[in-house]
Amino acid sequence: MAEKGIYCLILNTSGATLAVGALGEMTFPVGWYIYVGSALGPGGLARVHRHIRVYQGENDHRPRWHIDRLLTDKRFMLTTAVCGETTDRLECTLAQSLGGQNVRRFGCSDCRCTSHLLFRNEEPQAECCQALSACGCRPVTIPVSFCK
Repeated sequence: MAEKGIYCLILNTSGATLAVGALGEMTFPVGWYIYVGSALGPGGLARVHRHIRVYQGENDHRPRWHIDRLLTDKRFMLTTAVCGETTDRLECTLAQSLGGQNVRRFGCSDCRCTSHLLFRNEEPQAECCQALSACGCRPVTIPVSFCK
């Protein structure tokens, strides 16, 4: 998958408190989380598969991004990735269109957004697909269970 694009990682937790790099100790209430990312570099959407490998414990690299802290914590379950092909910088547009409750400063150290990690009480896959469509992308869903 060398196409470039944007994506949503969908995670679920029964609650956790953990250290997240320079953000320090953070508390994550029970619920669903949407992490919005971009994959515009040379590897394109292969970045999504890297996130999945990190989650599955198959990546020997040290955690690099805020999201890696959640992906390596057993209290978080990565369920799905929803991707959309684009060469445009739409990551912030996608995060803002999803909006709602968020984890302040998470995943957005390279932009002016409030957050790229959003909280939901209910499973948000359909919402992510709609938001990607609204950004002009055709959503493609990757169930994490199929990526072994």
